[in-house]
Amino acid sequence: MFITFEGIDGSGKSTQARLLAEALRHDGHDVVLTREPGGSPGAEEIRRLVLEGDPDRWSAETEILLFTAARRDHLERTIQPALETGRVVISDRFADSTRMYQGMSRGDLRATVDQLHKLMIGREPDLTFIIDMDPEMGLARAKGRQGHEERFEDMGLEMQRRMRAGFLALAGEFRMRCHVIDGARSTDAVAANVLSMTRAALARPDYD
Repeated sequence: MFITFEGIDGSGKSTQARLLAEALRHDGHDVVLTREPGGSPGAEEIRRLVLEGDPDRWSAETEILLFTAARRDHLERTIQPALETGRVVISDRFADSTRMYQGMSRGDLRATVDQLHKLMIGREPDLTFIIDMDPEMGLARAKGRQGHEERFEDMGLEMQRRMRAGFLALAGEFRMRCHVIDGARSTDAVAANVLSMTRAALARPDYD
């Protein structure tokens, strides 16, 4: 099963992805925990290009190409080989983030994102958790990390608000795989919610 976590910056996705991986390993599953951009050596090199530096470093169109290149390498070298050997893959972000951040943030480029995705990726997750968070709270959390990968956080609160609305709309568009999770609760409460839904999905006959 291929599981992804999505949401605005600071929503707690990375923590929840890690906690789910730990819980599933405890259940006896062989789990690969990965992230985007990144998740393979080549994709990690591209990560440094897109997450560091000035917010205006790249145009949205250039970012789409960079993220798609990183995702293709990640898919080829990490995700697909793991799935083919029966492992559970959990990724902190995947194509939905590109649909939002590059497809909506600086113009209407969603059609371009979708065309490239169909041409070069052609794979959707089996299960996606969208961790929903108030944009002000999420941005405060993200900036509080004081890391060096803050290019998108530096685009400001209004962008985070647009991204939140976009992710919620995406959940409706892909309702068969997307589940919106209230990220304002305690970390343990969110993790329990996510684990319960994942166990139910893994118990379905098509995942035996």
